[in-house]
Amino acid sequence: MVWGVASALLANTLYSVGFVLEKRALGRLPAISVRRPARLLRHLVGSPLWLAGSLALAGGFGAQLAVYRTLPIAAAQGIFVSGLVLLLLLSARLLGERTSGRERYAIGAILAALVMVVLSLRDTGQDPDAVGGAAPAPLILLVCVPSLAAGLYLYAGAERRARRRHRMPSAGVEYGVAVGLLYGVSSLAIKGVSGLLWDVPRLLASPYPYLLLCTGACGLVMSQAALQRCRASLIVPVCTTVTCLFTVVLGTLAFGESLPSEPLRLALRVAGTALAVAVLLLMPKHDPPPATTTQTVEPPKELLSHEA
Repeated sequence: MVWGVASALLANTLYSVGFVLEKRALGRLPAISVRRPARLLRHLVGSPLWLAGSLALAGGFGAQLAVYRTLPIAAAQGIFVSGLVLLLLLSARLLGERTSGRERYAIGAILAALVMVVLSLRDTGQDPDAVGGAAPAPLILLVCVPSLAAGLYLYAGAERRARRRHRMPSAGVEYGVAVGLLYGVSSLAIKGVSGLLWDVPRLLASPYPYLLLCTGACGLVMSQAALQRCRASLIVPVCTTVTCLFTVVLGTLAFGESLPSEPLRLALRVAGTALAVAVLLLMPKHDPPPATTTQTVEPPKELLSHEA
């Protein structure tokens, strides 16, 4: 258990540092688009700062594998959520991003909603430290394939709206939800891989490595384009919220780790999920337009002397 908690905290640190480094690198690159993935990848691999960020994210992925081998999904996601605090501190310090009061209240409400969901999954009648094993492949595909399709559909809709003329700058909520669904599927695949890590034939016969390849390729292109356009301090918390809710609720059911058996815990799960969804729906979809200042232009001195 101790090693699992330490690995989760390490994964938090590596993911936060990786996202901030990538965001900083993307700010120095030309505009990238998911419609030109080859050009996008060429710009990314040519940036040493972006490569450093991606190495940090890869280290977080390795730590996440260790977490899922030692902690149940609900406990792991509860610790992963704490990484949002570090991310906000780093984005404010290194990226100069500032969140509005409304966004800070929304992030606080989202954290409260996730805590409620995690508490609902800790059934006192079961061992809270039990770690689930493999899930049936048809069930995983039934959960993951529609979620992947929904994520791609939402992202395509956000892209269409972003190309409209006279649009307001997007805050990144829609992008965060879309990428969060992809990363939720990826998180379930990581959980499955962690249980079959030393059984290569079973691992290759399972859907997990192929889901990882799909979400990895799509998530790389989609997340980098969205991260370049939107603030990391908003898009990453939204993405993390969707990923955690998806993983905790559907992953716990799929891997059979725990189910709420008390009315209070069932109410916590329903209320927490509803609160998180409501907050996402009510968060601002656009950044405010930059403030414009009016300057008083003095007439040329020659004109003043002529009038005199």
